[in-house]
Amino acid sequence: MTLGVDPKANLVRAIGRFSLAALMVNIMIGGGVFEIPATVAGLLGSQSPVAYVVAAAGMGVIAACLAEVASRFQQVGGPYLYARVAFGRFLGLQVGWLLWLTRVSAAAAVANVFLDYLLAFFPQARDPVYRIVILTILIGSLAAINVRGVRIGTGISNLLTIAKLLPLLILLIGSLWFIHTHASPPTVGTGSHPIRAWIDAVVLIVFAYSGFEAALIPAGEVKDPIHNTAAALMTAMIVVTITYTLLQVVVMRVVANPAQTNSPLLAAARVVGGGSMALVISAGALFSSIGYFAATMLATPRITFALAEQRDFPRWFARIHPRYRTPHTSVLAFAAVAWVLSLSGTFRGNAVLSAITRLFVYGISCAALPVLRSKLPQQAGFRLPGGVVFAILGFAFSLILVSHMGKAELVGLGITMLIAFANWLAIRARRSDS
Repeated sequence: MTLGVDPKANLVRAIGRFSLAALMVNIMIGGGVFEIPATVAGLLGSQSPVAYVVAAAGMGVIAACLAEVASRFQQVGGPYLYARVAFGRFLGLQVGWLLWLTRVSAAAAVANVFLDYLLAFFPQARDPVYRIVILTILIGSLAAINVRGVRIGTGISNLLTIAKLLPLLILLIGSLWFIHTHASPPTVGTGSHPIRAWIDAVVLIVFAYSGFEAALIPAGEVKDPIHNTAAALMTAMIVVTITYTLLQVVVMRVVANPAQTNSPLLAAARVVGGGSMALVISAGALFSSIGYFAATMLATPRITFALAEQRDFPRWFARIHPRYRTPHTSVLAFAAVAWVLSLSGTFRGNAVLSAITRLFVYGISCAALPVLRSKLPQQAGFRLPGGVVFAILGFAFSLILVSHMGKAELVGLGITMLIAFANWLAIRARRSDS
């Protein structure tokens, strides 16, 4: 399906199947893995690992729907493009803006995790001046890398994916042996918990699991996206589900009061391996945060590029660097906004906002599946068995979680949707004038 695509754009298809799966894992296992287990433990106690399985089931349904929907497209845009083709420009703009807010707020959340774990190596990071300098260097250098070319950005993402998984694997092996020989079952929070606590926990875990949709955005730079997307999605979901669930078990079984610490994996590492293991996990958190930012910097700017490419946004966002063949204007714009949000926000606030906004994106993407089957009956590289049932379940899962959003998330969501509505009105006015 081709919609307003400039044949002279010539983005480079440099992301293969392994790199696409690595990009998804890199985004899904970001900085949140180092802080979320404590909050989930406080909400559900010893039952918290079950919440990861519940969230994985819901997210697996959504990922399966997106696997079919994404297989119909070979251009940059991801869920924005799916909604635009399925439901028209108005809903496409709503999804585009929400998707962009999701990605930029998630990036800001992970930047705060990076600063938290940097304190183990550089205590002066607490100082506001150092905070500004560190975030400027982090975001600015990754923006420069991604302006230089998608191959460089993809290579950095692959390398950092491996670098972030190794410390977690070391912690898991050491902790499971420690549990086998020393640890006793948790005694805190072993009773039943209200439904609100379960929903709050699952919403936060959705933030941890999500991100795979961002890896679908640069489809115009993926090798054979029609056949590689589904395999990459399923691989990433399996790797991430096993990793997160086991880490939550470790935190519950090794840390005495996991809900009372801001760095649960660091606390587990100190118990299992002392200061040396703690330094390994602190380094892993830094690699994880940098890796997440690198992957996000690769994927997210393609949203504004796609909006501009479809003439839903100022055309200068669709500019491609004449030498590096990258959407450099969109990369720099994303870096600037992420830098501002990183300085002004906290992990929890940005994480919850990101989780809520992306649930809308997921719900609409699931709803697009039966519509696209009707509109484009022959155009699919992957057809999901029982796809309509999966679409209904995915939409319902998103709706249930969205219905429990708080006032702050509702305000942020409303403002974003109003901006998207104003964007739509401006386009209508422009078309009327022309």
